[in-house]
Amino acid sequence: MEMEADAGVFSEDNSNSQGVYIYRPADAGKALGERPFKRRKVTQEPKKTSEEFCPFVPLLNGDESEKSVRLRYHTYEQLWSIQEAKIQNILDEVDAEVLENVSTFVKSTSRDTYAGCIPAALVTVGSNVSSLTRLLSRLNDQLTSVGEGGVVVLESGDAPNLKTTLKNIIRAAITNTEGNDGYQSFLTDREGPRLLGYDLDLLGDYVNRKNIKHLVLAFRDSEAFDPGILTDIFFLLSSWLDRIPLTLLFGISTSVELFEGRLPRSSVSLLKGKYFELHGASNCVDRIYERVQTEAGKFWLGCNFTGVLFEKSNDYFQTPEAFCRTVKYAYMSHFFANPISVLLADDIPADLQHDRLCEAVRNVPSFREHCEFLLVTGHSQQVHHLLEDDELFLSRMIQLVKAGQQSMHDMFGAVGLVSLLLKDLNFPKKSSISELSSRALSGELQSSRLLDDILLAFRRLNSQKLEEIFSLLLPKALTKLTDFQNIERDLKSLNQACDGTEPLRSEYDSQNSVIATTIVKQRVKLNTGKAELPEECIKYTRIIDRFYNLLKSYFATTLVYPQELPLHEAFLLDMRNPIKEVFAPRVRFAIERALATPFDYLMYTSQDTERKIPAKQPPTSILYQLYLESGALVNMHDLWTAFHAVFESEQGDNCDERITMALFYRALSELRALGMLKHSRKKLDHAAKSAWMGL
Repeated sequence: MEMEADAGVFSEDNSNSQGVYIYRPADAGKALGERPFKRRKVTQEPKKTSEEFCPFVPLLNGDESEKSVRLRYHTYEQLWSIQEAKIQNILDEVDAEVLENVSTFVKSTSRDTYAGCIPAALVTVGSNVSSLTRLLSRLNDQLTSVGEGGVVVLESGDAPNLKTTLKNIIRAAITNTEGNDGYQSFLTDREGPRLLGYDLDLLGDYVNRKNIKHLVLAFRDSEAFDPGILTDIFFLLSSWLDRIPLTLLFGISTSVELFEGRLPRSSVSLLKGKYFELHGASNCVDRIYERVQTEAGKFWLGCNFTGVLFEKSNDYFQTPEAFCRTVKYAYMSHFFANPISVLLADDIPADLQHDRLCEAVRNVPSFREHCEFLLVTGHSQQVHHLLEDDELFLSRMIQLVKAGQQSMHDMFGAVGLVSLLLKDLNFPKKSSISELSSRALSGELQSSRLLDDILLAFRRLNSQKLEEIFSLLLPKALTKLTDFQNIERDLKSLNQACDGTEPLRSEYDSQNSVIATTIVKQRVKLNTGKAELPEECIKYTRIIDRFYNLLKSYFATTLVYPQELPLHEAFLLDMRNPIKEVFAPRVRFAIERALATPFDYLMYTSQDTERKIPAKQPPTSILYQLYLESGALVNMHDLWTAFHAVFESEQGDNCDERITMALFYRALSELRALGMLKHSRKKLDHAAKSAWMGL
């Protein structure tokens, strides 16, 4: 059997692409009816259990032990499972209020309460479409768990016409509780004449059998539905409300007014319900980042990585789920590609391959800086032991990692305190926890003007306000200090001794300042001075000064620059490029590079350096490189001749022209699908370039 090849390059109907197939016949040497060869019995290997499964690969040039690889993987799973549970709790908290309102509305609606109209819930989601998916999923779980009904989610693609829409609604409603097998048996086991798949009698029978009380029909992307289809559905469902307890739910991305304006008044008059609003995702993303960073046990995201995360959020809308996937990728990539991340494990076994791990740790930049610091401070003998004794070195490294993790905990505790004080002291400019964390991770917060303003604001606080701040949830690193406990005790004693109606004020308070006026050369000058203070105010001023110095010292100690911590490479991920290339790739550049230099991706090194375009490349890459050498108009015959010459120069007389032409047509179709070529109207035997490299 031979393959028929079309001589034309582009079809007359301007189709996007044409399929090209190469038929390779079976072995002609085998006689007709000959028995097949006996199949070799292959023993299947037993499947690995979840404990044995490990997708991580050995690092350290392949010398990493299997135990170390598994320990990295299990540590990643343990840490991410904890963070994932925290993220899910945040999403549940965000959706809890609107879920309760929508659930109450669904359970309280009926045909009688709405005077024969169809109950409808209008939920505006804006660009936060994923929140509606979570809402519908949780609402469906609520209804199905108690056996009261369920939620049928309808997409715009599920409603091309009325019959298909009804069929999809009926199938989705039954399979929601019965499954696909239950749906088929429901159609076949039903008594009486067999009904068509779009007959609402099927849905009414299902409602009666299962005693369904509330069936929610959700139009997830309601603006994308054809208004004519919606009108037909409304009129049809309104006549079935006495047999099917329906409630409609519309996900609206624009506004209720615009959605209502697309429908005829006769359709709108059939609906009656309530309006609900889902909260935006920006606040949710901030809460997720705050929970992931401030409550992290062993691993944190650095300043550069945080900048990429929120740069994406500012450039375009990012759902909480997409934000979580980015954070998960960070966790996964850190433990997948970093051999010293094994130091974050809860328990490092004694039989772990220590020599290779110690060699890797000794080569990280932070350890070298730590050794230089020890040499400068006169601890050369300690450096000698760290370089020679592996067991002592490993125990010391674990101590350094734990000390660095504690420093990170204290730093985020200080960030939380700064955020708390900004809200409590009524600063006009509010900073989110993500912004403060980014500044702290970059080392800018310690010397910032914001911190100086907070410290100065403390000096003007009265005793009542200071007691309120002491009652807040302050970091343990501050409250456990002996100086803080003494200050808190002295403040209580002073307040009990005074027991006045007015709070005590320090000398820095504006009410304890006096303004004197003097006239010099017929000009009035204002001089600000301090008023004479009573004894209790002087004592309170001393307490304020003590707390001011303590707080200043606390911030200077805890707001450290994470990059200066020893072995921060184990518990801090601060690489910018990998995450930016993965989640914000330059698509066109990647395609052009793949076509121009395919061996960068195929891991093949050509030994033939004489040929400019080797034939071992994919046909599309060969044609693309020839395409780059041509002008704005490409002669098809010349392009085919050059393409055939590439294969002919390597294969010689063995080059099959028909197979080469089939490869040429396929490559040409792929380039056209990529938008590189288009049909030329100027010359029939030419094609026009539609893209230039580097633009």
